[in-house]
Amino acid sequence: MKISEVREMSVADLRDRIEAEKANLDTMKINHAISPLEDTSKFKKTRQDIARMITILAQKENQN
Repeated sequence: MKISEVREMSVADLRDRIEAEKANLDTMKINHAISPLEDTSKFKKTRQDIARMITILAQKENQN
């Protein structure tokens, strides 16, 4: 997800998306434990996306 897309999202949308991405990451971890994935770069990308969204959310909340 691009940073410009994240910045356009509302605070409520960001919170929902963060929760969805965290659930997605948990699912990927469970699936990886059962059957190891060949491409683990998806873990890194998902974690980075979550971190970006949390940072933008904090910035938006501090502006108000």
